[in-house]
Amino acid sequence: MHRNRLLMLAAAAAFVGASGALHDGTDRAETRPATLPVAQTARVTAPAPRQTGAVLQTARAVLNGVGVESAAEKTQVQTALETLGKGVRRQSDPAALRMAFQAYYNYKTANPEKVKKPYLYYVDYGLSNTTPRGYVFDMEKLTVVDGPFNVAHGRGSASPSEGKPSRFSNRQGSNATSLGLYLAQETYGFSGKSGGRRYTSVGLRLQGLSGRYNSAARARGVVAHGAPYVTASRAGRSEGCPAMEQGRARELLPRISRGGLVFLFSPLDKTWMRSDPWASRATGRTGRSNG
Repeated sequence: MHRNRLLMLAAAAAFVGASGALHDGTDRAETRPATLPVAQTARVTAPAPRQTGAVLQTARAVLNGVGVESAAEKTQVQTALETLGKGVRRQSDPAALRMAFQAYYNYKTANPEKVKKPYLYYVDYGLSNTTPRGYVFDMEKLTVVDGPFNVAHGRGSASPSEGKPSRFSNRQGSNATSLGLYLAQETYGFSGKSGGRRYTSVGLRLQGLSGRYNSAARARGVVAHGAPYVTASRAGRSEGCPAMEQGRARELLPRISRGGLVFLFSPLDKTWMRSDPWASRATGRTGRSNG
């Protein structure tokens, strides 16, 4: 059924309920005259502007409660796809960008106080490690801040001979990439090891928002950071972190920190695609923050 028709029906039901016109099971004597003057009838049946707003708000809540996506949110996602999609060179799956933008707007609508910055760091792990697969979008201006650029995946997600991650995990010690939506938190001085040598970079702590798919990210130490094994030509393997080139990390991560969002996508995990609490069409409207 078309949403406008649903909205009209829900609004009518909400108004009738608010006005007390629904029979509540109590018998009452009917003392109204059979007919009323036109002006008086208008006063009885026309809700006040404030009441109209409340009725419409109630109606929208009814529709949202049964999983009907709002026209405004559909428009936001479509506009972002049409505008930002022009700047994305390749997608591993037709659903990739759409899921990223659905997750962004669904979470922002549900938690506006937590999304303090308009940036979305997006990685398409359906592409290989020699294909630039990372972007940072400004979701207010609908511009590409940077990208595409190379991004590492977890060594637990693919063997050295595999350029594309195929296994994903939220388990401690898995060293695997975890898919889904993350909230960017604070930056810090990151220290790592590559080729037997220590290096330092900027690190960005991440809070997993997609339930069982990435809820352990912070405890696992899955962070965004710069790494020498990520270059302009290819990305090496991390311990599950969406690592980027070191110079790029110094520029981008402080901008995303404390209120931006991160979205990691792959078409190779069909279960996650169907049930991510923010990105899935079926559950995005009812997703809840786990922190």
